[in-house]
Amino acid sequence: MFDRPRILQSTDRGGFELRHCSSIDVNPRRRRREGPRHGGSVADASISEREAGLHRRLTQGQAVMISLGGAIGTSLFLSSGIALGYAGPAVLVSYAIAGFIAVAMVFSLSEMAVVHPTAGSFGTYAELYLNPWAGFVIRYTYWFAQVIATGFEAVAAGIYMTYWFPDAPVWLWSLGFAAVVVTVNAQAVNHFGRTEYWLAVIKVSAIVLFVVLGLAHILGLGSKATGVSNLYALPGGFAPHGLHGIWMGVILGLLSFVGVEVVAVTSGESPNPEKTIPAALRSMAVRLFLFYVLALFVIAAIFPWTQLAGSVAITQSPFVKVLSLTGVPRAAGIMNFVIVSAALSGMNTNVYLCSRMLFSLSRGRYAPTIFGRLSRAGAPVIAVIFSGVCILAATLLARFTPKAYAYLQGVALFGAIVVWALIFVSHFRFRRTHAASALKVRMPLFPALQIAALALLAALLVTMGLDPDWNVSWIVGIPWLCALTIGYFVWKWARGRP
Repeated sequence: MFDRPRILQSTDRGGFELRHCSSIDVNPRRRRREGPRHGGSVADASISEREAGLHRRLTQGQAVMISLGGAIGTSLFLSSGIALGYAGPAVLVSYAIAGFIAVAMVFSLSEMAVVHPTAGSFGTYAELYLNPWAGFVIRYTYWFAQVIATGFEAVAAGIYMTYWFPDAPVWLWSLGFAAVVVTVNAQAVNHFGRTEYWLAVIKVSAIVLFVVLGLAHILGLGSKATGVSNLYALPGGFAPHGLHGIWMGVILGLLSFVGVEVVAVTSGESPNPEKTIPAALRSMAVRLFLFYVLALFVIAAIFPWTQLAGSVAITQSPFVKVLSLTGVPRAAGIMNFVIVSAALSGMNTNVYLCSRMLFSLSRGRYAPTIFGRLSRAGAPVIAVIFSGVCILAATLLARFTPKAYAYLQGVALFGAIVVWALIFVSHFRFRRTHAASALKVRMPLFPALQIAALALLAALLVTMGLDPDWNVSWIVGIPWLCALTIGYFVWKWARGRP
């Protein structure tokens, strides 16, 4: 297409010579006017080069299972009762709406990930197609949100272990699990991929078994059929709390799906992202339906939703109830093992995401350069360790100041929706500079699906701001964005950037 620009560069002997350069635009005004180009973007090449060095050792199977694990959290196993309390059996509609938003986001993200396979993923896309401020805000917000989420998982894993070891302190288990996942992430990425692969296999197998046994009980295979009357015959019918309850259930559904964006982050360490990303993408819609909507269908059909609303204890988990009802021995112990595995998987993936966001920020000079250093194994060890320390701090904060931790959770909740919204906006700009016919992975029904999903996200933000149970997300989220914006301009002034 175009010849690479050439610049005068000093030589070792003190002279100068003409050298090709792919990271400097000879006409920056033209680049600002025209924006990035597909295949020939100087900005694209610069971002890809600055985040180079990570080893591409994730296999296609590992990438697919990592994305599976990102879509399955402990909330599916323990928080189902809360969602049912909001919407009743109509929680199926709530999770279907949340799943629609997640699928639209992942399709949009995958288009960009195949073209730009970088560790910073959606953070670098926002920087490239929107502006540096957007890239700065989205990466720091996502990093902080994942640190908080991992702190939750660490505390949860420690609580679950008291099922077998009631006398052991929770903080000790939390510390031990955090040390394990930091150690795994500090090694070569294929070790992380292998560990996450098997943790995801445990979760997936447990959910498949749960759905099969539950459907057999509903249909009367081997026992008396329960049918599906609980979905519509209870007081209030299918939607006892009306449209408001369904809409509030969407919030919990969306929180359950946060983490599916890991598929884009793995593109920076996959040897062939053009095949890996589409493979993970093809299973996205199926797994969202199977692991959430179908599992919730089984729960709501077998048990009256009024008996499940608000249950959060391990022994009261709807999954434990189904396994016990179908005659599985030691159902509570089996499900507790699965939940511990789910917590470890969530921690493992979140540490991976945190370290790659910090690595990307460092390579872009938005964070100290030490976080961008790689070990011989190609892992950003310093970024991993620092993220692990922050996770432990979040864990301790949860232990000593629960109220303050609730406010931090507000940042995580608010930040997740802001990040997804910026992904959609970045994708709109991406499509303006890339011909659809040239894309190897293409989002169907563009831009109708993106516009609908973005409108739903905006409506959810407004709902949370008006609802007394969720307005903490605004109380803390808005100041967080303001603080990041001030920090960005202070950093920009200190670095002397134009």
